[in-house]
Amino acid sequence: MRVTLTFDNGPTAETTPRVLDTLSQHAARAVFFVVGRRIQEPALRDLAARANDEGHLVGNHTYSHARQFGEIEPPSEAIDEIAKTQTLLGDLAGPEKLFRPYGRGGRLDRRLLNDAAVDHLKAQKFTMALWTCVPRDWEDPDGWPARALAECAASQWPVVVLHDLPTGAMAHLDRFLGALSDRGAELRTDFPREATPILRGRRIGDVSALTHRAS
Repeated sequence: MRVTLTFDNGPTAETTPRVLDTLSQHAARAVFFVVGRRIQEPALRDLAARANDEGHLVGNHTYSHARQFGEIEPPSEAIDEIAKTQTLLGDLAGPEKLFRPYGRGGRLDRRLLNDAAVDHLKAQKFTMALWTCVPRDWEDPDGWPARALAECAASQWPVVVLHDLPTGAMAHLDRFLGALSDRGAELRTDFPREATPILRGRRIGDVSALTHRAS
């Protein structure tokens, strides 16, 4: 079983160091999708740099993480949300520019994107990385590992979304990683094609069901 493990909405001083320590103990690699307004703080950007130095990938998860692009007005603000964060990331972004949109509650629907965002991602040769496993760690800090393991077992290559936020949920990350190891999971930092409808600027999947169209 292949598993791509991702962490959204950080970095945070309270939780990201513990997550990085736990990943290191398991020799595991992950992808961190950071919020731009957070890495404006030098100490938090240093955490993103630490993740990069330790072999993890760092991607763009919008600047404010406040509104889904399908609901943002004017639609062109979505471009600013992407571009500001990419500028803040600088060389932490790596050769493949990874972007993950804000999907409230993990939903994949027409509130996720708008045409301006899609055009920008294509023009700037981004890879848009979605998700397939949302164990809702923010909502159930103690129960999420069992749900995540069950969802992983039902998929050949799950993309798991966790959050390096101070909810207490990451206290169970060590147990989750141990269980994945026991099951022979291969942790990766690339993504299955079905989770990347835009790949290096090329539209390889259907984004119409994820894109709000202006009337």
